[in-house]
Amino acid sequence: MSLDHCTPSDIPQEILQYDGDIAQMGVGKSGKIGYLELELQNDSDKQKTIITRKRTQVPLYVQKALHYDLDYPSMAHVFVLSPSGGILQGDRYRMDVEQKNNAISHITTQGATRIYKMESNYATHMVTLNLKNNSYLEFIPEQIIPYNNSRFYQKTNLDIDDSSTVVYSETIVPGRIAMGEIFDFDVCYLKTVGTINKKIQFRDSSLLMPKIQKIQSLAMFDNKTILTSIYVMTKKPISKINDLINELFSNLESISGGSTIMPHDSGLSIRILGNSSEDQKTIIHEILKIIRKEILPDYL
Repeated sequence: MSLDHCTPSDIPQEILQYDGDIAQMGVGKSGKIGYLELELQNDSDKQKTIITRKRTQVPLYVQKALHYDLDYPSMAHVFVLSPSGGILQGDRYRMDVEQKNNAISHITTQGATRIYKMESNYATHMVTLNLKNNSYLEFIPEQIIPYNNSRFYQKTNLDIDDSSTVVYSETIVPGRIAMGEIFDFDVCYLKTVGTINKKIQFRDSSLLMPKIQKIQSLAMFDNKTILTSIYVMTKKPISKINDLINELFSNLESISGGSTIMPHDSGLSIRILGNSSEDQKTIIHEILKIIRKEILPDYL
C-alpha cells in the first residue's frame, strides 16, 4: 500500500481549490507524510489485547500498549504521538487500524490536533478502522483546533463485521480562543463513512467554511462554538443505549445534544454542541460509560 494515500479525485472541491504549489510545500517528502499502521489482537496466553503489527512513519508513531484500567484489564490503551506539534500546509497523514480475534482497545491522541495557518495548499488525514472477529474499539482522539487561515480535510472509514463494535468521536473547536480566533479558518471538512460487512450504512459530513457560512446562525451552531460527533457502529441491541444517552442530555443545561439510531439498526449517531471542550470531554466519557456497561461485557 502506497504511503501517498490519496489522489486528487479523493479530495472534495472545497479543499482542492487551495491546491496551490505542492512542490513548494514539499508534499511527499520526509516529514510531510505521516503514516501509522496498527494491528491489534487478543493474546489468549497473556489474557489481554496486544499490538501484533506496527508500521510507522514520523510524524506519526505509537509506543507499546498500556493496560491500566482495573475494570477492563484486558483492554489495550494506545496513544498516537507526534513530535511535530501540529499539522502544517502540505501535510498528508494516514492511519490504518485493524483489530481482530477478540481484541478490545481504546485509542486516543497525546493531545489536540492543531491545524496551523496555511499560506498555500492544504492538509489531509485519512483514517481507516477495520474490525472483525468479535472486536471492540473506542477511537476517541482529542479535539481538532483549526488555526487562522487553515485548510483541513479528514476522511474516516469505519469498516466492521457484524460481530464487532466501534465507537468513534471527533470534536472541532473554533480556533485558539485565548488568542481571539473564533471561526477564522478557511475550511475544516470532516467526512465519515460506516460499513458493516462491506455494505455502507451511513455517510456523514461536517463542512465548515466560516468565512462564507453563518456558522453561529440558528440552523448551525446557534450560540455554541464546539461540535462533537460520536458514531457507534454495532449490531448489538442499541435501543436502550440510545434512550440512556438522550436521558443524559435531558439533564444538561450548558450543552445541547441528542442521539439517533442509524438506518438498519446499525448503530448510533450522536451530536453534542457546547462552549467548553472540557465539558465535551466529560460528556464523551459519560457516554462511553453507558456503552461499556451495555455492550462491552459481550466482548470480555
